[in-house]
Amino acid sequence: MNTTNTHTPQAFSEYPLEGALQSSLADLGYTHLTKAQEACLSVVLEGQDAAVKAKTGSGKTLAFGLGALQSLIKAQEAGHSGVHTLVLCPTRELAQQVAEQLRLLAKHHANTKILTLVGGISIGPQIASLVHAPSVVVGTPGRVMDLISKQKLDVSAVKTLVLDEADRILDMGFADQMGWILNALPKARHSMLFSATFGSAIQSLTKQYLQKAAVIEVEDNEQHSQITQLGYQIQDDRSVYAVAALLTHYQPQSCMVFCQTKHETQALCDELLGMGFSVHTIHGDLTQAQRQQVLTQFSIKTCNVLVATDVAARGLDLDQVDLVINAQLADSAETHTHRVGRTGRAEQTGTAITLIQDNQQKALAQIAELTNSHIPVKHIQALRFHANRIALPEHECVMIDGGKKQKISKGDLLGALIKQAEIVKDDIGKMQITHDKSYVAIKQRSVKRALAHFREHKVKGKSLRARKLK
Repeated sequence: MNTTNTHTPQAFSEYPLEGALQSSLADLGYTHLTKAQEACLSVVLEGQDAAVKAKTGSGKTLAFGLGALQSLIKAQEAGHSGVHTLVLCPTRELAQQVAEQLRLLAKHHANTKILTLVGGISIGPQIASLVHAPSVVVGTPGRVMDLISKQKLDVSAVKTLVLDEADRILDMGFADQMGWILNALPKARHSMLFSATFGSAIQSLTKQYLQKAAVIEVEDNEQHSQITQLGYQIQDDRSVYAVAALLTHYQPQSCMVFCQTKHETQALCDELLGMGFSVHTIHGDLTQAQRQQVLTQFSIKTCNVLVATDVAARGLDLDQVDLVINAQLADSAETHTHRVGRTGRAEQTGTAITLIQDNQQKALAQIAELTNSHIPVKHIQALRFHANRIALPEHECVMIDGGKKQKISKGDLLGALIKQAEIVKDDIGKMQITHDKSYVAIKQRSVKRALAHFREHKVKGKSLRARKLK
């Protein structure tokens, strides 16, 4: 087994990357490699199969993206056509985020079509988009398998395979679909597997589908050293009050609350809404459009509390979260680690709190031991819910029916809002632009002015419908 003791160059400029990729890295402001990238980038660029154990948020997408796109550029120069790279992800959100990262990396290489193929949305437009083969496909196993079996997605020329969050793909029950897809691919290919854990199932997967793979484990002994953890003992029927008390005590700008089931997440969200909090929920029953809106509002800080199940939350690419609350104890140390890891990212500090019943103290102590964490337990009676201390976002979310497909940029929207609508710059917060939608955080006092402007004026010669999201 290879380890990460061997030092590799730390600057991207020292790697033999194509000029187009170096230009994209410069645009994105990436100059030096993360620990995970140092561990695997050389192996990936050499075309050797690799199984990499690294935590979420360690920069692995950039590592395999550079490897896949470097190979794609060289293959196209040699006359390759058709789908070159297939990336399989466990969730729709992760697939969308990976595809977006790859598009940014491929910005300076012409004719790189990157297509996302996921469930939860109509298959018709996806089939239509496959008439002209993409260079890269990023998708979830179920939808990718469906399109291959319908002979709409041709994978006969695939040269690079990436299994992202492979442990979660298995956890979510996609083992059969993934095996079917891998058997449909050419045997001669470059395969990369990335996983947060290396259990027996991942080891078996590596042996079965990867050829003489370099097994790389990125050591992370200080994973949660910057996170303060606490446990609070509660009565069985007081979990909603406990979460509300914690929110008014800490007053976080962003907080993720974890529950076990879809029903529990929705019920807690509804209760917190009734108490006056700015809160949304994300779980498997939401449509793709609903999930996108929820995640965007949380990302641009127009909603500061997100209640989620573990399945929905895994693989989401979110910035630093101030506070994590486990409304129910995680079912394993691994799940607890993924939850808690939502805060304290990128060397920042964070707080993670776990609510437990009387009979769960031993289970929490075991999780603390397995994760090498210190989790002192207090009683929730020390805290009180104060309605007048509810922290609400400064901005509201305005959604605009126009995005990258319509060539709309952040500069276009800023120009329309500041120069034309005469909204002061300080009233405009974060923005996010997707394929066909744009989301802008605007202070409440300027929302009506912004909506009126889009109703009465065009942006780049286009009439764009805008509305406020609740």
